[in-house]
Amino acid sequence: MVKDVTALVGRIGIGTVFIAHGWQKFTQYGLDGTAASFEKMGVPAPTLSAWFAAIVELVGGVALIAGVALPVVGVLLALNMLGAWLIVHLPNGLIGEGGAELVVALGAAALALGFNGGAYALDRVLFKNNRVLNPAAA
Repeated sequence: MVKDVTALVGRIGIGTVFIAHGWQKFTQYGLDGTAASFEKMGVPAPTLSAWFAAIVELVGGVALIAGVALPVVGVLLALNMLGAWLIVHLPNGLIGEGGAELVVALGAAALALGFNGGAYALDRVLFKNNRVLNPAAA
């Protein structure tokens, strides 16, 4: 039970950060502003990448908290952070201005929680017989 509660707390914390970043791309910067920023950072296909990042972060964050399609969501969020690390943050090192520590931590946490999200997840109810989306399925 403690393991499941801590997984839930982790999903809520990490999911909230992803939601905030996705929401920011839609509302504070706008997708055009996000795409322009991505272009300056050298992100390939900046408009498509802005849409991908905003949707994956916002919807993925909600799904992570709810515990829906956890393995898929964990992989998508981790891939999003891997792209941010490789394309933008890698030259800046791990810590300091533009460092990769946040994207590394978020990506690793999303991946871990995607495959170890605990019992308090909707996947357990919605996919009770699916071994991919519910590793606890018999």
